[in-house]
Amino acid sequence: MATAPDRLLRRLEWKLGRRLDGRLQGAYRTVWHGAGIDFTDLRTYTPEDDVRHIDWNVTARLDEPHVRQYTEDREMTAWFVIDRSASMKFGGNSGKESVAAELAIGLARLVNQGGNRVGAILFDNRESKIIPPRTGRDQILRIARELTKEQKVHKTTTTTDLTGMLSLAAATTRRRRSLLFVMSDFIGDPGWDKPLAQLTHRHETVVIRIVDPSELELPDVGLILVEDAETGETLLVDTSDPLLRGRLADQVGEREDTLAAGMRRAGVRPHRVTTDQDLLAVLVDMVRRSAGGRR
Repeated sequence: MATAPDRLLRRLEWKLGRRLDGRLQGAYRTVWHGAGIDFTDLRTYTPEDDVRHIDWNVTARLDEPHVRQYTEDREMTAWFVIDRSASMKFGGNSGKESVAAELAIGLARLVNQGGNRVGAILFDNRESKIIPPRTGRDQILRIARELTKEQKVHKTTTTTDLTGMLSLAAATTRRRRSLLFVMSDFIGDPGWDKPLAQLTHRHETVVIRIVDPSELELPDVGLILVEDAETGETLLVDTSDPLLRGRLADQVGEREDTLAAGMRRAGVRPHRVTTDQDLLAVLVDMVRRSAGGRR
């Protein structure tokens, strides 16, 4: 009898095969690929080059910008860095955590084509799990089993340590340049932009921010009891109060501005995914945007 992870993977494979496989034919990679690690040559810088490849020592010596060229590996390693903190369990359609799981499994299936290796770093404040990268369908099933496994919710007095999650990712992937998918709601302690910038400097990094619509606009449903998913603190809220709704809207705006500024400092353009979106359409759009960015 097929297990739940196996049924989920089969369903995604059927849907993805119809919608995305044609976009990936004719290349040994997916639209995402990392830079190789083998240095081959130097040449003068052009506006289309990645500034991260500038050789500053040669540039200073010759008084003209030069970039390093690398040989691309035929195989790449992809890591899925997934926030599994308490706040990710919030939201419709089984929560943000469920959305992250389905996206990760679908993307892993795509990246795994052509013999590429996939691994995962699953993080919350209390514990983390690292699944070393391997190839094959069994590896995707292993990741799927971990992502769909029931987790015990631990109440804490602090929010998610996003810096700790990204620092763990940096330490785990330091030996090889890789493709990283970072999935989180980015509800946590400030200061995560610096370790995220370090990751983007070293690796090709795709940031996927998962949110629930009710986090962006409070629905008018009268009196409700609100619980902080991270700390367990509860509060009785009158959602029909216009003053309260106005204050919350201002706070959401400030939070969104702060988060956008952090992403800019880190040098990334995140994909924002909501829990009420069609995930297959999200995957198609991500492939289209990434392929367009390459061109």
